Amino acid sequence: MKQYKYLLFDLDGTITDSETGITRCVAYALNYFGIQVNDLRELSPFIGPPLLDSFKDFYNFTDEQATVAVAKYRERYADKGILENELYPGIEELLADAQKNGRTVILATSKPEIFAKRILDHFGLSDYFSFVAGSGLDGSLHTKTDVINYILQSNQITNLESVVMIGDRKHDIIGAKNVGIDSIGVLYGFGDYKELSDAGADHIAENIPALRKLLL
Repeated sequence: MKQYKYLLFDLDGTITDSETGITRCVAYALNYFGIQVNDLRELSPFIGPPLLDSFKDFYNFTDEQATVAVAKYRERYADKGILENELYPGIEELLADAQKNGRTVILATSKPEIFAKRILDHFGLSDYFSFVAGSGLDGSLHTKTDVINYILQSNQITNLESVVMIGDRKHDIIGAKNVGIDSIGVLYGFGDYKELSDAGADHIAENIPALRKLLL
């Protein structure tokens, strides 16, 4: 197993269990269009992928409708949904130990960077991260590939063998493959083994103790 220097962590489904906040905000946005969702668990596929894409993929929204839906989502998310989540047990200890062991810990999320930083601050995790990268509210850095490329360029990381992306959805794995770095899929989030395996994850960790063994 390689000793990676740069650890790129996804946020939703990897560091925080954000199902409650995200699904409630998606339901709020859908309600604006007259769509009622009785079981919020049906909306869990929204966790991870870019929101704009999900509204189009799952509800066949047009570009214009999807843009409005994202705005409605953020209307509730900015005040309430952002803090309707919790840390996965053991993840803070893993981040702390990774930092102590000389690893460079970086956040790589499709969530808008401004929201991601608020979440890290809320949970007292900000000091563990040397760099935080997320999408822009203007739609910039739309895909996980964009986010990872931005991280590599901004931190002048040229040795791709020293970098690994850690996430729970296929988008994390595909983004890593697109830029030529390794990836670790985690099963305690919102993706399953088949999704991560089919996407080409180099390693799959069942839980946080297993992830620790892979990284440290």
